[in-house]
Amino acid sequence: MKKLALLRHAKSDWSDARARDFDRPLNARGVRGARAMGEYIKSTCLTFERIIASPAVRVAETIEEASKAWGHSFPVEWDRRIYLASSATLIDLLRELSGEPESVLMIGHNPGLEDLIFDLVPDDGTSPLREDVEVKFPTATFAVMELAIERWADLDERCGKLVAMKRPRDLDPALGPTLND
Repeated sequence: MKKLALLRHAKSDWSDARARDFDRPLNARGVRGARAMGEYIKSTCLTFERIIASPAVRVAETIEEASKAWGHSFPVEWDRRIYLASSATLIDLLRELSGEPESVLMIGHNPGLEDLIFDLVPDDGTSPLREDVEVKFPTATFAVMELAIERWADLDERCGKLVAMKRPRDLDPALGPTLND
């Protein structure tokens, strides 16, 4: 059994229309959301043997702010393939993991992370959390799946169970959607 946690980057700043997508930083709400999620993850007492992340600025800043709230910095493996990746690409990346870590935290972007949940967790009507993902997997959302595999190379569709999901608005209603979202 493996554990895969996903964290979508926090809310980014769209105020500079000239900025490349890759270079967009967090906005003020994103900073608050990343910190709230860092505090939440700390409260779960979950640990991760590996943390892999997109090198996009908004992901790096999400990690930085969440780590401050968590009270601990973590070694991150930056992988450009995570940036705006499809679910298929993310599955391939996970299958390539070396060292067989029991628990992995992947930090990246939608729609790839959301689609990864849809591909790994069966749509059999038994997971209300999966139904929540179908509604929306907003920025700074954290999800945890248990995977019925012994080796990452065996990762395949419908091998997962979504066991936890927390959105920033679940922690603080002020971090929920606004009219601009």
